[in-house]
Amino acid sequence: MIVIEGTVRMPPANLAKAQAVMEQMIRASRAEAGCLDYAYSVDVLDPGLIRVAERWESRDALVAHFKTAHMATWRAFFPELGITDRSLRLYEADAEPI
Repeated sequence: MIVIEGTVRMPPANLAKAQAVMEQMIRASRAEAGCLDYAYSVDVLDPGLIRVAERWESRDALVAHFKTAHMATWRAFFPELGITDRSLRLYEADAEPI
């Protein structure tokens, strides 16, 4: 299993505008083959800090994710939303027991 965790930053004033785009990204990503979980959350103590958490069945599923139209759309909104300080890490983990 592949785990992605990290953060991105945006001006807190842009959160309302970002919500619809982020929701579309989350829904589309969760519908992808190989996506086990995909989430963004706003840090309670630092509203401009968005925490990213993803779990994928395999690297192949993650590679396919990077090639999707919704990923391209999401990245196209970065300048408009003022997204900066992207810090994402990839970990390989054992699959969860059933």
